[in-house]
Amino acid sequence: MTELAATFQQEAVAEAYQHRPPYPDEVFDRLEALITDEPRRVLDIGAGEGAIARPLAPRVEHVDAIDFSAPMIEAGRQRPGGDQPNITWQVSAIETAELDGPYALVTAGASIHWMPWEETFARIVPHLTPNAQLVVIEHGPVDMPWWDGVMQAIQRHSRKKNHDPKYNVVEAIRDRGLLDAGGTARTAPVTYHQKVTDYIEQFHSTSSLARDLMTPEEAADFDAMVEEAVRPYAKDGVLELKIEAELSWGRPLA
Repeated sequence: MTELAATFQQEAVAEAYQHRPPYPDEVFDRLEALITDEPRRVLDIGAGEGAIARPLAPRVEHVDAIDFSAPMIEAGRQRPGGDQPNITWQVSAIETAELDGPYALVTAGASIHWMPWEETFARIVPHLTPNAQLVVIEHGPVDMPWWDGVMQAIQRHSRKKNHDPKYNVVEAIRDRGLLDAGGTARTAPVTYHQKVTDYIEQFHSTSSLARDLMTPEEAADFDAMVEEAVRPYAKDGVLELKIEAELSWGRPLA
């Protein structure tokens, strides 16, 4: 586990997570369509506060939501849908988690970047149904005319200085021989209205921009730079965002 990954165990980061835009509904339609086996059990790895697990639970038999961060799991329990009886929350690293398969689908968000892939796949593969797929979902706003200004703030204050915007985690996993790629899909854009203050705060839910990694002066400077960049595009303190998601799936291999 890297030092930056450990920031997800901070309560402030878990609290800020609620300001990330939700996944489009189309994501869950596509996830449900990828389930072809019984039982319709789902393993959500790196579940965080359940942004995938909570909306998916009403569509399937059961979801095991696993994350190494106790604050994240607690946040998930408290957020809408977190108390559904067919969600089992577990605080654990996935490579040592107690699994209750077989699972017809495995889901992962951006947190798969942080996992030890060989150990993770060796753990989950024995618990899969014959046609189970691993789906990696990444999502966020697109076509933001203010993004250059936001990037200046990120580059000034981010604790991650070697970010490669061309890096593709699914391709990296496939290149390790751990994924038999099946397909990709991009959802149609959906409109999401967000207060500027919440838009700024969601950056502090990331590993490299957590408030606890900055001095109060640095955090205030970051917030001011982002606010200045987006202000011309906000109406009554609210931004209109277009949210898209990309799903990539395949058969995981040990």
